[in-house]
Amino acid sequence: MVVDTPGGRFRVDYDEQLPISPVGPLVFFAQFLEASGHFEALCAKAPLSYTSPNAPDKRAVLATMVLGILAGCRRFAHLEALRGDAVAAGLLGVEGLVCEDSVRRALYRLDPTAAAQWLRGRYDAVVEELLAQPWVLDTDVTIKPLYGRQEGAEYGYNPKKPGRPSHAYHTYWMARLRLCLDVEVRPGNEHGVNYGLDGLFAWLDARPRAQWPQFVRGDCGYGQESVLARCEERNLGYLFKLRRTKNARALLARLESAAEAAWQPIGQGWEAAEGELKLDGWTRRRRVIALRRRLETAPGPRAERRRAKRLALPLWENCGVHATVEVLEYEYQLLVTNLSHEPLTLAVLYRERGDAENPFDELKNQWGWAGFTSRKLRVSQISARLIALVYNWWSLYARLIEPTQHHEAVRSRPRLLGGVARQSQHAGQRRLAVRLLHGDAPALRPCIERAVSFLQTLLATAEQLDASERWRRILRHLFAAQMQSAGPEPPALACS
Repeated sequence: MVVDTPGGRFRVDYDEQLPISPVGPLVFFAQFLEASGHFEALCAKAPLSYTSPNAPDKRAVLATMVLGILAGCRRFAHLEALRGDAVAAGLLGVEGLVCEDSVRRALYRLDPTAAAQWLRGRYDAVVEELLAQPWVLDTDVTIKPLYGRQEGAEYGYNPKKPGRPSHAYHTYWMARLRLCLDVEVRPGNEHGVNYGLDGLFAWLDARPRAQWPQFVRGDCGYGQESVLARCEERNLGYLFKLRRTKNARALLARLESAAEAAWQPIGQGWEAAEGELKLDGWTRRRRVIALRRRLETAPGPRAERRRAKRLALPLWENCGVHATVEVLEYEYQLLVTNLSHEPLTLAVLYRERGDAENPFDELKNQWGWAGFTSRKLRVSQISARLIALVYNWWSLYARLIEPTQHHEAVRSRPRLLGGVARQSQHAGQRRLAVRLLHGDAPALRPCIERAVSFLQTLLATAEQLDASERWRRILRHLFAAQMQSAGPEPPALACS
């Protein structure tokens, strides 16, 4: 074909023989998977078997799903765009990738209980070594709107699209590292935190005490008796936000009526005071930390709305009476905890919980949590767990290349996966010519080469080590400052 373009005339033909891949830098991530042993274990322990001689290989099915997640696919139909990539298939140890129908049917074949046990084991293999160090567990629920007739598509709390059926994702995180510990997919009308408690505490009870978090942290949905009592039964620390109910507002009024010295500055315009509270439905009085900040200096849209609400009050209500203190001079937050730390420390610890919203945004908008939905709820559950598992692998791989901080996929995927590769073979050796297409390629190449050298040394000179020991050494290389030989200190709990 003769094709005229603004750059001149080109003679174009098809080449179906040249092995080439649009995700050439995948070779470096494949080396990371080989050194860690995670992909091999995922395939070997998958509860998937076929009896037909024409059925696809289960390793090819999982390789297709993993590669699709890495490439940014959000629907099963998007997997078809990868089928011609023989180079990427070879990097994952399969002859070729399978079609979308083979992947979907394979997920339908999986027994839900066996699949849950299989994937939870893969999650544990990633974080097992990290759990021996002090860490914090963040728990939260996110909503996934649905647009078809899927199982579990129920009407419930949906802040982005009210009235739209949805699924509720109950998720547990390792704070700061942004690693997902597990996710449970529930119907949209089961968004309440109580629907995820059994899974959370079953996960904790199955582990030795040395691997438990320092404390559990969550938003105002978790500040209820069912959660607090179960934490106290296990002598587990907690830090949750409280809703400003009638009794909670009465506590604020009492604190405002007390001496001004009860409020201590804790930085960034916030002040803190401490009290005890027993809400309706609680079985005991608990420690509560009240935080306040003047509306005149508070940033953000929430403070703007409250300032507007204050200005809209009639003059006789906007007069500084403590009974209406919530809508007057200050904005407030209430924290309930059994930790014995001072208010300043608790305020900082809870402020760090804001980072737990970032991986939700990343998984829904940059990975596949917003898609990969099927008619059966169990298929959506397996897909969600597979996506979060690959997200964990990629997050740690990106830290290996650029160890300073966590990089979201919108930045790390084009940098570390954007490129082409051409495969050739000569004298019994397979060669792969890789070209990075990102603008930062000159700066990235030394970082990738250092990571490749470390992993190849681990594979070549430590052949006597099994996959779990190699993974332990990779984590120690990644988190040398955080991973100490001593175990975590017991959580500082307040006196009962």
